Amino acid sequence: MTDHPLAEPELPPSLRFLKHLVTVLMIVMIVGVITVVGLLVTRMPSAPTGPVLPDALALPAGAKAAAVTMGTGWIAVVTTDDRILIYDTTGNLRQELQIDVTKP
Repeated sequence: MTDHPLAEPELPPSLRFLKHLVTVLMIVMIVGVITVVGLLVTRMPSAPTGPVLPDALALPAGAKAAAVTMGTGWIAVVTTDDRILIYDTTGNLRQELQIDVTKP
């Protein structure tokens, strides 16, 4: 009886070639992913800071905001008492609209 382990059998040439191709493909994919991530990090513009809001919007007495939306040069606040308040970008009230809610 011998104590040496059995030697691994030699792979056929076509399988050795396939093994090398898979190894090269893995290396190319790793380098490609690193390149794409690097380009995204270095070339992406800085994230937008978001909309510019005035320091304070003074709602009329008793009004509670239900929704807020912004446009170019204005901010609209929809209140729970069915009004739309339009403010300019400095926080001054420009217009107030009453919503006519007819219930069937």
